[in-house]
Parts: sequence; structure tokens; C-alpha cells
Amino acid sequence: MGITSGGYKLLLLLHILTVVVGIGSNTLNGLYGRESRQRQGPEGRAIAEATQFVAQIATYVIYLIPVTGILLVLSSDSVYKFSDTFVWVSLVLYVIGLGISHGVLRPNLQTMIGLMRELEAAPPVAAGPSAPETRHGPPPQVAKLERHGRIVGMSSSVLHVLLVVFLALMIWQPR
Repeated sequence: MGITSGGYKLLLLLHILTVVVGIGSNTLNGLYGRESRQRQGPEGRAIAEATQFVAQIATYVIYLIPVTGILLVLSSDSVYKFSDTFVWVSLVLYVIGLGISHGVLRPNLQTMIGLMRELEAAPPVAAGPSAPETRHGPPPQVAKLERHGRIVGMSSSVLHVLLVVFLALMIWQPR
């Protein structure tokens, strides 16, 4: 096909679109997480669930990123090869990113939503100095939410760094 053909440029467009829609739609999820935390109860959970739903849809688009990238390499008439550093490093980092997303980020987000539901279902806290809840601090779900939130923040940060590395690899294309 060649890198100047219309078919190649269409594949390149699709490749860039999968990155923008798939990864781009998740890039600001931390802001949604902050908004969710600021709104306790059903409102906060609704923001978290909506964010998770959009992220799930974006995941399917993210799966298309290497497909379109591989098709670009195959249709480049050997201008690009799988042995090119930017190609194979990108594929390795993509697999690492998926591992972080599926193994760390998504399970922790799911746990956080479950903890939010538990907090909503818990009976109201009794007020006053004799109430057991006031002597022992907040419900245990609060500390767990904070712990899982830190894990989500750290894994999201790693994924953001990977995005910058991907972009640098695609722009400078080290061979």
C-alpha cells in the first residue's frame, strides 16, 4: 500500500482516533474521581459509576490501538518494521499498560464503588459522645476508600506517563 496511499492515511487516521477516543477519554478520570469524593452518598457513587461505564466502553476502543498500529506497519511497504524500536517498545508498553489497567486500576475502582454502596446501606451514625461510632472514628469503609483511592491515583499516574512515552515514540520514531 505505501505510506503515501489513501488507504494508509485512512489507517493512520483510525489509529490516531483510537488513541484519542480510547486513552483520551480516560485521561481526566482523576478529575471525575475528585468530584465523586467531594459528593458523598448516591451522588458521588453515580459519578464514579458513570466514569467506570465510560472507561469500560473506552477499553474496547483501546483494544483497537495495536490492531490499527500493526496494520500500519504491515501496509507501510517496509518503511516501518516490527524490529523498529518505536514499534516493538510501544507494543511492550501497551501490554504493560493493559496489565496495570486490568490488574490494578479497574479492580480497585470496582472495590471503591462497592465500598460506596456499603456506606450508603449502613444505618445512620448515632450522634453524641456516647455513640460507639464517635469513639471509634469513621466507618472502616472510609479508610479502605482512601487506600484504594491512593492505588488508583498511583496506577493512573503510571498510565499517564506511559501515554507521554507512547506519544514521544510515535513523534520521534527511534529506529
